[in-house]
Amino acid sequence: MSAILHWCGDVTVNNVASYRAAANVEIEVPGYGKVKGDVAWGGNWFYLVRDHNMELTLNNIEALTNFTWAIRQALCSNGITGAGGREIDHVELFGPAQIANADSKNFVLCPGKAYDRSPCGTGTSAKLACLYADGKIREGQIWRQESIVGSVFEGTVKVRDGKIYPSIKGSAFVNAEAELVFDPRDPLCMGIRV
Repeated sequence: MSAILHWCGDVTVNNVASYRAAANVEIEVPGYGKVKGDVAWGGNWFYLVRDHNMELTLNNIEALTNFTWAIRQALCSNGITGAGGREIDHVELFGPAQIANADSKNFVLCPGKAYDRSPCGTGTSAKLACLYADGKIREGQIWRQESIVGSVFEGTVKVRDGKIYPSIKGSAFVNAEAELVFDPRDPLCMGIRV
């Protein structure tokens, strides 16, 4: 993994080898019915859903969160995992882009039942691996992924030794600087552990 800082302030992250582990995995999601998705690795384990009836808008965050959380729980209860039994802790929904230069729009549920405001670098990497496996993109072709808030990442893939290596380009902004102080006398300085 490496990163390149461009003169304009954008950054390209060259990600780890990414791949689709299983295509069109169908599960029954209580309250929603049957859902199909791909299980893919892009630095985290994802269940990627193309076909759904959800509207990918900021006004629909609560419903999107409830739906993707129900999917995550169904994956767990059905024993559907990533390689080596690893938990699929990200669920990603796709729909039509709302921005003219984007190829797709997504909503990504992350661990902690939070959603990603970015298009998600590891999620875009997993998506690129699936697109490449389906023959929908070729090496070097740019895929623009719009997030739920309208930000965009550009993704491409390189193939080396039969493995897909995504590169994700986007921007980020410093929004805080902080100094953390860990007092060794504080029994909870490293957080509360369950």
